[in-house]
Amino acid sequence: MRPLLSVDNLSIAFGNGTPVVRNVSFEVKPGETLALVGESGSGKTVTCRSVLRILPRAARLHSGTIMLNGSGGPQELTALSERQMRNVRGNAISMIFQEPMHSLSPLHRIGNQVSEVLWLHGRMREAAARKIVLECFERVGFPDPERAYRSYPFELSGGMRQRAMIAMAMVAKPDLLIADEPTTALDVTTQAQVLGLMKELQRDTGMAMILVTHDLGVVANMAEQVVVMHKGGVMESGPAEPLLRAPAHAYTQQLFDAAPAIPAQPKMAPELPQDDLILQLKSVSKTYTMRAGKSWQAESEIQACRGVDFALQRGKTLAIVGESGSGKTTAARIALGAELPDKGGEVLFRATAQSQAIAVHQLSRAARTAFQREAQMVFQDPYSSLSPRMRILDALCEPLEIHGIGSKSERRERAEQMLRLVGLGPDMLLRYPHAFSGGQRQRLSIARALMLGPSLLVCDEPTSALDVSVQEQILRLLEEIQERETLSYLFISHDLAVVARIADEVAVMRGGLVVEQAPPGTLFHNPKHPYTKALIAAQPEPDIDRPIDLKLVASGAGSPDCWPENFRFSDSMIPSLVQVEPGHKVRCHV
Repeated sequence: MRPLLSVDNLSIAFGNGTPVVRNVSFEVKPGETLALVGESGSGKTVTCRSVLRILPRAARLHSGTIMLNGSGGPQELTALSERQMRNVRGNAISMIFQEPMHSLSPLHRIGNQVSEVLWLHGRMREAAARKIVLECFERVGFPDPERAYRSYPFELSGGMRQRAMIAMAMVAKPDLLIADEPTTALDVTTQAQVLGLMKELQRDTGMAMILVTHDLGVVANMAEQVVVMHKGGVMESGPAEPLLRAPAHAYTQQLFDAAPAIPAQPKMAPELPQDDLILQLKSVSKTYTMRAGKSWQAESEIQACRGVDFALQRGKTLAIVGESGSGKTTAARIALGAELPDKGGEVLFRATAQSQAIAVHQLSRAARTAFQREAQMVFQDPYSSLSPRMRILDALCEPLEIHGIGSKSERRERAEQMLRLVGLGPDMLLRYPHAFSGGQRQRLSIARALMLGPSLLVCDEPTSALDVSVQEQILRLLEEIQERETLSYLFISHDLAVVARIADEVAVMRGGLVVEQAPPGTLFHNPKHPYTKALIAAQPEPDIDRPIDLKLVASGAGSPDCWPENFRFSDSMIPSLVQVEPGHKVRCHV
């Protein structure tokens, strides 16, 4: 069979520098999935962007050819004019980008941005395009396609925005789909459903796919061919099955060793004392008012959290897992005082074991500033949380300046100390954030959060955008800092393998409710709730003999109406969180 896309001896450089991509060659056949695997900086994304010719201006092609054998006949993409390339982009080749907020216009509704593909390439009228887009939204997992259609990007969570990007790339049914880390920002159940959707679309349309990823579990479930890249070159390539069973190159084996996995043997945590709690959430609910799409329509209410009860032990880690929109981040923001709970909810914080509990939800402005010295947050996207116009020294010292702590020399000394703590050198203080890799920027975000010497750190998906080897370094760093500084972590994640490693207790959230809570050894090896079972089943493993069970994922992650009767809940009927064994609670009807 003639390949749909052939890349031969491709080399790319920036300016007059040495090539960052060197002599890369691969082929993709119709209906086939090729996985480009490697760490950040290995040249995966640059290689894929060269296919669509959307490289930065400084980039130049040293050598190589890119041949497309699509429905329009053979085309040498490197030789086409810009006008001809515009017909290729979107029609013959689509691309899903990793960071949806940078790719979506903040001024236009999501539905209009996705429909634009059909207006431009399909010459469709608005009504026909709207119908197709709504169907596509439903297929990529939007719970309310109509609401998503009329929403702006800032009104959606990170996972929801990524679903919109996937819909935008798929709606025109291209010959080739290039997916650059398409599921990095998604929770595992949505990831499993989206991967299943991509496979289904491939079967229906014969579409080929290039999948750029650092997740070997995704590769094992999706790819027929694998190309492993490192520092711009191809280390190993070939059919997925023999390569995943017995990787020949040392670098490929290193990626396998760094891949997180839920341990086969449960890690049984010792019973935790209940007398030294640093943080408590009692009966916390949060309701938001959603404006109507039309002026004559009534506003609607959305319950982000419903009756959440958490207790975090000092020096321990409580992990909150769940799909996008389950209320994880809202609960964390309430814990930090960034949001106020609905009437009746309480947030209690004790800075030390001897201190009196303070009611975070009732703090004055001055008291809240003092509380923020004790509780800090590490965000999901380190590039967005560091100002691109501030040197690292200024970014690290800013919290000390706000709180009026220390002299200029003392602040610099503290900044140097924090950089050493996170494994970076003081010589990096005068650089800007763009000069660092993703893993280094996340280390800088952790250093900034530690500048005030907090006792509580809220980590909101701190490793989700990192490759497996860098993720391993950050997790090890967080464990070392916790032990050295006696920190307490509220850890938010959708990656169960990460949670299994770092957490002392895990709370599973769905629809604003905690549906199951237990130590990781109990939760992952004796799950009771159908949604917890779906989360575990959806975790991709780098084992070609253990594919994701999409039926189990769909039943557990679907509507509560599909669950066994004793687990079902609705807006009017919510079962209690019942203790089924010591330390193990499940939301069910007794």
